[in-house]
Amino acid sequence: MDYQTLIDVDSLQKLLGDPRLAVVDCRFDLLNPGAGRQAFLAGHIPRARYADLNRDLSAPVGPGTGRHPLPAPDAFAATLGRLGVRNDSQVVAYDDANGSFAARLWWMLRWVGHGAVAVLDGGLRAWTAHGGALEFGDAEVREEQFTARLRLQSVVSTAEIERDLHHPGTLLVDARAPERFAGIVEPIDPVAGHVPGAVNHPLTLNLEADGRFLPAAELRRRWQERLAGRDARNVVAMCGSGVTACHNLLSLEAAGLRGGKLYAGSWSEWIRDPSRPIARG
Repeated sequence: MDYQTLIDVDSLQKLLGDPRLAVVDCRFDLLNPGAGRQAFLAGHIPRARYADLNRDLSAPVGPGTGRHPLPAPDAFAATLGRLGVRNDSQVVAYDDANGSFAARLWWMLRWVGHGAVAVLDGGLRAWTAHGGALEFGDAEVREEQFTARLRLQSVVSTAEIERDLHHPGTLLVDARAPERFAGIVEPIDPVAGHVPGAVNHPLTLNLEADGRFLPAAELRRRWQERLAGRDARNVVAMCGSGVTACHNLLSLEAAGLRGGKLYAGSWSEWIRDPSRPIARG
């Protein structure tokens, strides 16, 4: 039992009786932060527990941070313990948004040294479409102990982005929708546009029409086209606040292209300083 990128519904159903399994519901709505928790109470995968993006998967917003700064590793380890995750757990994360929030938990667990974590391919929609049962109400979770083993090289700071802005080896990849990347619309952040030199790879390019990830071979083809000869270790993934960027990192790993890094502050941190350059179009 060692799923490290994606897991399908059939495989998850076979694991439900294993005591090492920790299923985590990551549903969230950026415009209605309480909706994910309410959806969890109204029906979730058996044995799941709920992780809130703002409370459990982010630190409080500071004067110079983006909208979803990373928590301190020890604080996140304590959160994992409260969620019943141990160092020997097989974690499965899911949501109802094409994996865009579940991928955040996937990346964060890898950041603290936990490899046995996968995103449910197709999420809750795939689970119910295949006749998967649901449980209702709150979850009883036995608190466990989790020890973080931090992977510092997996995160890139704003200072590093500024330093390497024009470095030819770095490929800054923005997961936001094309119209947000171009600065045509901006429904969340106060400034529209993108970091100069970044390229746009919307997370939807990783997906089938039904919300499942494309086959690994097709993901690899698309990413190799985007990389244009660069090594995947030169990828720095970003988005609005360091959440959906993790979807691109997950798709790279699923394609066998490892070593990409996360610009955790992303666009919402970049624009905190008005002197930083902005591109549009």
